[in-house]
Amino acid sequence: MGRSVAKSLSSLSLGPERKVKCYNGYFVNGYVFHTEEYEHGRKTYNDGVCVKGSTCSKLEVDYYGRLEEVVELQYHSEQNRVFLFICYLHDTTDRGIRVDPHYGLVETT
Repeated sequence: MGRSVAKSLSSLSLGPERKVKCYNGYFVNGYVFHTEEYEHGRKTYNDGVCVKGSTCSKLEVDYYGRLEEVVELQYHSEQNRVFLFICYLHDTTDRGIRVDPHYGLVETT
């Protein structure tokens, strides 16, 4: 095991630092995400999230929701950072959401 790998593992084993940073948005993989609070009162919204689900069986369930908070955990090294998206997920049964078949837009009920 290389020295840099051992140093990274050692940093992770100590757990995250006690302080966290919170953001009202985040840019990742060419997409911009904003929290619901940040978008409140604006003409357009970009706080929706979709998590494509899959299981070992043929059953696949997608999860839809709204971004509530973005939290950055810092581990005892500048290279070890983790961003968490805290989301409010909607009921994915037929009662909770509807996906428009033509446009693919998600509506919550």
